[in-house]
Amino acid sequence: MTGTNARIPTMDELDTEIIRLLQTDARQSNRELARRLGIAPSTCLERVRTLTRRGVIRGYHADIDHAALNRSVQAMVSVQVRPLSRAVIETFKDSVSALPEVLSVFVLAGGDDFLLHVAVQDLDHLHAFLLDQLSQRREISGFRTSVIFQRVHNTVLTRLPDPG
Repeated sequence: MTGTNARIPTMDELDTEIIRLLQTDARQSNRELARRLGIAPSTCLERVRTLTRRGVIRGYHADIDHAALNRSVQAMVSVQVRPLSRAVIETFKDSVSALPEVLSVFVLAGGDDFLLHVAVQDLDHLHAFLLDQLSQRREISGFRTSVIFQRVHNTVLTRLPDPG
């Protein structure tokens, strides 16, 4: 295989079901996971370890309610930078990803160079973030902000693509 498909490990139905169940509840014990799959705990543990070694499972994370942390206003900020060079892209990506307001940084192709997902306390804090953190940066040639009213987040891949 060549290209990006060379990196995709072969997955069987058991691996897919393990991933689905762990996405639903990553805190379940190996014994419970094995029981739900109908396999021996030792088999289950070895499968999970193999999936982790192969990089399919990258970690386990808590799903945080941003409103409970007083960050109930979320927005997507499309950013254009100039000059468009590897050094500018890497420096900008690294610096904005370290900002506490920024949840995710996406590097894009097309009209926008970056998409930032930010979460702040309120609209005043969003405005301050845009003015203090973005508009002052010389490499930014423009940005647009879209406030998020609702978010539907799919945390479980119900069907994994066939690698073949």
